Amino acid sequence: MGIRFPRIVHAKQAVRQPEGTIVPKGHLAVYVGKIEKKRFFIPISYLKHPSFQNLLSQAEEEFGFDYPMGGLTIPCSEEVFMELTNSL
Repeated sequence: MGIRFPRIVHAKQAVRQPEGTIVPKGHLAVYVGKIEKKRFFIPISYLKHPSFQNLLSQAEEEFGFDYPMGGLTIPCSEEVFMELTNSL
């Protein structure tokens, strides 16, 4: 018998979380989607990966530094984002 803690985020995946959820330590909240934006938590380590940096460059080209959702917005479909983060 022991104490079980709920798994918040697996180290190798992005996790969709509802608005207002506190971002776990070592993670970053991003909004993903072309039309409907969904919030995901990603490990900060993803920021140094070349594939993810490409997404960040696309976000900079599209939004500059003015993000409509108030947070980092990634301009790609949810499916593409999940495929990329699952491969990191």
